[in-house]
Amino acid sequence: MHHNLETPALLLDEGRMQRNIERMQNRMHQLGVAFRPHVKTSKCLEVVRRQMAAGARGITVSTLKEAEEFFRAGVEDILYAVAIVPNKLDHALRLIRAGLRLTLLVESAAMAEQVARHGAEHGVCYAVLIEIDTDGHRSGVKPGDPVLLQIAAALQGGARLKGVMTHAGASYDLNTPEALAAMAEQERSRCVAAAEALRAAGHACDVVSVGSTPTALSAQHLDGVTEVRAGVYVFCDMVMADVGVCTADDVALSLLCTVIGHQTGKGWVITDGGWMAMSRDLGHQSHGYGLVCDADGKPVDGLCFGKANQEHGVLQWTGEGDISQLFPVGSSLRILPNHACATGAQHGQYHVIPQKGGEMKVWPRFSGW
Repeated sequence: MHHNLETPALLLDEGRMQRNIERMQNRMHQLGVAFRPHVKTSKCLEVVRRQMAAGARGITVSTLKEAEEFFRAGVEDILYAVAIVPNKLDHALRLIRAGLRLTLLVESAAMAEQVARHGAEHGVCYAVLIEIDTDGHRSGVKPGDPVLLQIAAALQGGARLKGVMTHAGASYDLNTPEALAAMAEQERSRCVAAAEALRAAGHACDVVSVGSTPTALSAQHLDGVTEVRAGVYVFCDMVMADVGVCTADDVALSLLCTVIGHQTGKGWVITDGGWMAMSRDLGHQSHGYGLVCDADGKPVDGLCFGKANQEHGVLQWTGEGDISQLFPVGSSLRILPNHACATGAQHGQYHVIPQKGGEMKVWPRFSGW
């Protein structure tokens, strides 16, 4: 089906993607929480339509450009899940005035004050979540930090406290069901504790938002949580396979590349899929730049993607046989990405392998800020 595509090309297996969507949404139904998928992974309207059709309630974005694109397409409830800064407030204001229900994120009292001031000056009341640090992975306020109540107190007038949000990014470094379940409970309990501290101080805290793909799929219960966010689950990737929440057979995204030459003395198979097509993300480095598969998506034992230049992939063969015969010039290979978001970001469209046969489709993908 894809043998005539000019390479490198990004392939999307629609059947695998749909199974991933249904698996996550069904899990959220079982846990009794709303699901707000993070659409930075796909940045594609056709993908998001399928997530919404499965039962998603609103979306999460990582850029205001994403918010603008999906609002233009009809999505009206969006969480911008990166701490807002002053130079983005005018853009947020334009979106809100156009009718978008946009929720912002803060993690400092200084920024909370600026958001409230900006809202008051322009006659709007921004809905704001406070970012909670539940694992030391990245940003946010620890649940017991006194600054939590300072931030809440600053959100008045032109801003209102809507709730709390956390992301257990440290879950990506785990690889056993027990450790993942423990991290999911840590994420839940600490975010709920922050909400309870705010309520005890007299602040409304309606939203308790948690999530990462590993913790969303590993949580045993979500008492006190109102919504979950996850993104990469929609495509899955080799990092998620290493973590243990999917297998290579669940990975819906792959890079189609073509063999352009060999270095037989070194055992190298050279392709036209370098790091510009794959990204430089090495994940956990167990697969090099990605898992090498044949043209049908079956992993090729003995062929490792350990070296990449800008437009050249250098695959190392450790098996038996003549590589020029086994992988002749012009033959196709597919690479399963370490990080689906990063590989997707290198491309402007998905070449979609349909669920039920028929012609391949093209779905546009946008990028940038």
